[in-house]
Amino acid sequence: MSDYSNLKSDSKDFHKILNSYFLKEKESNQSSYRKELSKIIFDYIIKTDDGSYTINSPDFDGKSETMHNSNGAITESFEKFVKPLKFDYSKNKEIAILDICGGFGYNSAAVIADFLEKSGGNSKIAIDMIEISLETLATALVIPSPIATHNFLKSAIESKLVDEDFAGIAIEKTEIPENIAINVHIEDARKTIIDLKDNNYDAIFFDPYSPAMAPELCSVEFFKELKRVIKDNGIIATYSASSPVRWGLIEAGFYIGEGPIFGRKSGGTIASLDINNINNSIPLDDERTIAISDAGIPFRDSNLNLTASQILNNRKKEREKARHHYKISSAVQTPLFLGKDLKDEKLKRRLIRNLNKVNISDLKSDEAYYIIEPQNRYSKESTKENNSNKRIIEMNKRLLAIIDN
Repeated sequence: MSDYSNLKSDSKDFHKILNSYFLKEKESNQSSYRKELSKIIFDYIIKTDDGSYTINSPDFDGKSETMHNSNGAITESFEKFVKPLKFDYSKNKEIAILDICGGFGYNSAAVIADFLEKSGGNSKIAIDMIEISLETLATALVIPSPIATHNFLKSAIESKLVDEDFAGIAIEKTEIPENIAINVHIEDARKTIIDLKDNNYDAIFFDPYSPAMAPELCSVEFFKELKRVIKDNGIIATYSASSPVRWGLIEAGFYIGEGPIFGRKSGGTIASLDINNINNSIPLDDERTIAISDAGIPFRDSNLNLTASQILNNRKKEREKARHHYKISSAVQTPLFLGKDLKDEKLKRRLIRNLNKVNISDLKSDEAYYIIEPQNRYSKESTKENNSNKRIIEMNKRLLAIIDN
């Protein structure tokens, strides 16, 4: 039963082991295989600073990343996904959450813990958790639970894996309370979201791997589906601070702001259809990069059916087409030097060459100052009158006016 117990390698190896053990569980109808797997997993999981565990992603183009922040996997769930919601459960008797790329279920477990602590037992919470990987969900069954409410997720995941004929038997004993509903969807989130109700969710946890690894979930068209299913005062929370993600959210109709900072120098992103839910502007440099450089070109997937490589290649072509035509080149971070003195003459010449191609004569020219003038009103506090969306849209508009002249 310990055929693989001496192997220590990456997550792809563990997935092979996991599949083998769950197959044996089905064939034998014995729980001993999963218990053995719960021991083997320690050769593959990574303990984060708060004592909770994560695991490396499968390789993508020779790269791999951990599923969670090394400063604390479950702490990240509370800090980046739950705290920004600021739910008043006494006013919201029925809370609906969409957890996209739910992984091990940490984000859902965290919001359930918050719900149980603050609701007083008079409210209900319903979670739709989407995760495409059977292996990731199966790993959730054998990884140590970081908090007690994670056991509710284990019960829901196990039930789904039994239905999918992946797990052989029901081992989890934790019963999910009647006021908590957890629905697990195992498929591409682009397929799931098409069937979800309009104007239904109070919050969306958007937690895929990096946009380079999962661009199919970061397209303008996918974000428009999020706009359809979220309530008018709902909130999207994501760890991502990516320029194409942020511009994609703006193009889809959301206001954006900076999310809580945890384990990084900058925060993720908060998005909402209600500007009152946006407390903090994104950093000034990020605004400018998104507004006027090709780095802000978003991902596109018009029919929600392209492969990741197709989406990446299409964006690459769009960036090439935009560069020097209707966007400033992002090379050497050209837009960030507008309005600044520069002593490095070699770098300055390169920057000016990039600017000349879009009708901007110099770093401190009238055209340069005209484009970035909206940022003279930059404030870290986001308000209805003064926010990142307004500045980004206005700078983009001004760049296009300069280019057209």
